[in-house]
Amino acid sequence: MQSKSPCLLTCIVQRGEADKVVKAARKAGAEGATIYYGRGTGVREVLGFRGRFIKPEKEIILIVTKQEQTDAVFDAVVKAAHLDEKGKGFAFLHTLDRAIGFL
Repeated sequence: MQSKSPCLLTCIVQRGEADKVVKAARKAGAEGATIYYGRGTGVREVLGFRGRFIKPEKEIILIVTKQEQTDAVFDAVVKAAHLDEKGKGFAFLHTLDRAIGFL
């Protein structure tokens, strides 16, 4: 019997926010995360949000979860990063067809 597919949660947040997001994800059941740095571009970089400049430097967090953990980890990430507020970042999920080395 084949197990359910794992998921990849990608979260992009403002620089300096990743550690608290990963801590919340681990508390919700994630086994670990990978953090790397990036630079965002777009309308908000030029115009700002509500009259303030949004820094282009970002932290990108990758978390692979077992399917049964995904909802709890995703909800924890959203809460920790305040992703329900505009301009705080965003997160999305991918279902992975195959993965090895973490389950």
